[in-house]
Amino acid sequence: MSSGARVLVVDDERAIRAFLRSSLNAEGYIVYEAATGHEALRSVPAHKPDIIILDLGLPDMDGTEVISMLRGWSEIPIIVLSVREREAEKIKALDLGADDYLTKPFSVGELLARMRAAFRRTVRDADDAVFVVGDLTVDVARRRVTLRDEQVSLTPTEYELLRTLVQHAGRVLTHTQLLQRVWGSEYRPDPHTLRVNVSNLRRKLEPDPSRPRYIITEPGVGYRLRDEEP
Repeated sequence: MSSGARVLVVDDERAIRAFLRSSLNAEGYIVYEAATGHEALRSVPAHKPDIIILDLGLPDMDGTEVISMLRGWSEIPIIVLSVREREAEKIKALDLGADDYLTKPFSVGELLARMRAAFRRTVRDADDAVFVVGDLTVDVARRRVTLRDEQVSLTPTEYELLRTLVQHAGRVLTHTQLLQRVWGSEYRPDPHTLRVNVSNLRRKLEPDPSRPRYIITEPGVGYRLRDEEP
């Protein structure tokens, strides 16, 4: 989707904006810029970007406020690009609705890969999609999971956990997001329960559960289902 796709870069550092504009233009993206949170909020309806790259340290408001306000009326993919490395900061941004989180300094190649993953999620109709990565196939409509063409038997909870990861494949889901979406918003958070179910899924789906290919741990944050071969 790179050809002609519109990107809004929100960062108060002019040098970062210029670098991203140059790098993204070279890949065929149309780039708009905003230096403040309020400017970003005005730019979204004005330019209708397909994706937002957002710094958190803005001069007029915190970037997490921008995420929260945007999510009140927009599902535009948001990739956070920030110097903040603390797990709590990442979890907060993701829980508020950011699709991904990269820390500065960053690799342009990795940013482009995360953007492609975000675009794939926006065009995937998760309710009737057949998700395929490597030897793993998940037919969501038929509730059928196969590995190397052999059907895999999952418990209802294991299937719901996998389905949730499939719906957001390529995106980090925090422990809280997974617990609420699989067990319900009233469920008392229990990370141990989540770890046990992830471990069971890996045992059934991964060639080597100790070195997972599909369900990737984001330390201290959550899990990501890989949506393409490594």
